[in-house]
Amino acid sequence: MLASIFSLNVLQTALELGCIYALVALALFLSYSILNIADLSTDGCFTLGCAVCCQVALTGHPVLALFAAMAAGVCSGFVTAFLQTRLGVESIMAGIIVNTGLYTINLAVMGFSSNISLVKTDTVFSLAKEALSFMGGWHILLLAALVILAAGGAMLWFLGTRLGLSIRATGDNAAMVRASSIDPAYTITVGLCISGSLTALSGGLLAQYQKSCDINVGTGMVTIALASLIIGETILGKRSMPRRVLGVVFGSCLYRFIVAVALRFNVPAAAMKLVSALIVAVAISMPAIRKRIAFEKRKQEARLRHAETYGTSGKEGA
Repeated sequence: MLASIFSLNVLQTALELGCIYALVALALFLSYSILNIADLSTDGCFTLGCAVCCQVALTGHPVLALFAAMAAGVCSGFVTAFLQTRLGVESIMAGIIVNTGLYTINLAVMGFSSNISLVKTDTVFSLAKEALSFMGGWHILLLAALVILAAGGAMLWFLGTRLGLSIRATGDNAAMVRASSIDPAYTITVGLCISGSLTALSGGLLAQYQKSCDINVGTGMVTIALASLIIGETILGKRSMPRRVLGVVFGSCLYRFIVAVALRFNVPAAAMKLVSALIVAVAISMPAIRKRIAFEKRKQEARLRHAETYGTSGKEGA
C-alpha cells in the first residue's frame, strides 16, 4: 500500500508540477515578501499567461509562446502598479480590480471559449523529448528544473544589483527610499512587472505541460503560492537570500507532493478543493504553531526551574 502511494511516479509528477508552480511562488516572493504588497491579480495573470501561450503555440511556435506569455504578464503587472502608484488605489483593491478585468480579457484571448486544446500541437516538452531522448521519461522534469533554476538564479542576481537593492529597500521603508532620491513608484512598477512575468510564465508552462487551458485554471493560485512560500520559509528559514529562494522551490514541490499523496488515497475530485484549503491553512498557521510550541516549552522549563529552586529552599528551611 505504502509502496504504491510513495512511488517514483508520484515523486516525479510532484517535482514536475512543483517546479512549474514554483515560478508563481517566486513571483509572490518578490511582490509579497520583498515589496510587502499583496498582489491579488495572480489568479488572473496566471490564466492570462496560459491563454496567450496556447494561442501562440497553436501557430507552431511553442518557445515564442513562453516569451509572449511573459510579455502579457508584464502588462498585467504594469496595470496593477499603475493603479497603485499613479491613481492611489490600495494594493489589495488594485489586485482585485485587475483580476476582475482579466477574466474578460482572458476569455477574449481564448476566442470567448472556456478552454483551448493543444493535443495535436508541438510544445516545449515534446521538443525536449526529441532532443533529450536519452533521458527517457525524465525530460519534463529536467526542462522544468532548468527553467526554475534559471529563474531563481536570475532573481538572486537581480536582487543583488542596485535596482534590486532599491526594490528590497522599498519593501522595508518606502519613505527612506524616497528620501534617498529614489522613486518608489518606479521600483514598485519594476517589481510587479517582474512578478507578473514569472506568474504568466508558470501559466504558459502549465498549458504546454497539460496541453490545454481552462478559464478557471488560475483559481486559488495566490493562496497555493502563498502556502508554498510559507512552507519553504518555515522549514528552511529566512537567514539568507539564496536560502529563501531555495525554500520557495522546496515549498512548492513539497506542497505538490502532499496533493499527489492525497490523490493516491482515492480522495474524490470534488473534495480536492477542501484538501488544498486544509494544506494552505496548516502551512500558513505553521509559524504561529511553532511560536506557540516554543512558548509552551519555555513555560514548562520555567516551571521546572521554579519548582527545583523553591523546592530545595523549602527543604533547607525545614
